[in-house]
Amino acid sequence: MNFFLSLKDKNDVLFWFGFTNLIVALVIAVLSFVKPIEFAGTNAWHKPLKFALSTSILTWSLAWYTGYLPKSGDITVVNWVLVVTLGFEVLYIALQASKGQASHYNRSSPFYSMMFSLMALAATIATFAAAYIGIKFFTFNKIDLPDYYLWGLRFGFILFTIFSLQGFVMGSRLAHTVGSTDGSRGLPFLNWSLTHGDLRIAHFIGMHALQILPLLAWGVLKSVKLVILTFILYMLLALFLLIQALAGNPIVKL
Repeated sequence: MNFFLSLKDKNDVLFWFGFTNLIVALVIAVLSFVKPIEFAGTNAWHKPLKFALSTSILTWSLAWYTGYLPKSGDITVVNWVLVVTLGFEVLYIALQASKGQASHYNRSSPFYSMMFSLMALAATIATFAAAYIGIKFFTFNKIDLPDYYLWGLRFGFILFTIFSLQGFVMGSRLAHTVGSTDGSRGLPFLNWSLTHGDLRIAHFIGMHALQILPLLAWGVLKSVKLVILTFILYMLLALFLLIQALAGNPIVKL
């Protein structure tokens, strides 16, 4: 309870938005069992469930990080930009799942083409809004944090931004699978392809550097040199996963 009260105190807008997404995820999880809808060989509800959970994790992370910065009008603007753009993404993905239809890469009609373009625009705006917060950790010189933790935050924002924008690679291909059509046999729930390259893996690993690197820096590494080394290794891992996917190779072949 202390954690959640502290999180709410740091950034109440993102706290409540993250909490709302968590509730949405729970509702969708229930629907995935009581009213399953099959799409492309998997439960259609899994996609909005993953997006709602990911949005909750992202916004709560940003809520915590903005607590280290002085409260200001620009942070308030960023908060609402994230609420509008990410809220639109989750709602539209859930709506399409409820109809058993694709949200991403859907060019089956002018309307769906427009909606896919709007999703790409919303994701891009949200990425740059989050990156704006990250820039403050480079430019604001009165942040009272240990150097190793501060660099963990900085490196996390760098990788998050790069691999969020990697979504354009998938968008340009109108698919996340390389070497086959989307919907090939994949890991349970995550549905990462077990037979072909899957661009979502590097996307996932790179984006969640925003949580992993700061946590490692704060709780384990406690050294700027070790944080830098971990950042390099983590970046190489994400790049390797991206190159593997582009070559059409699955991360695990079963």
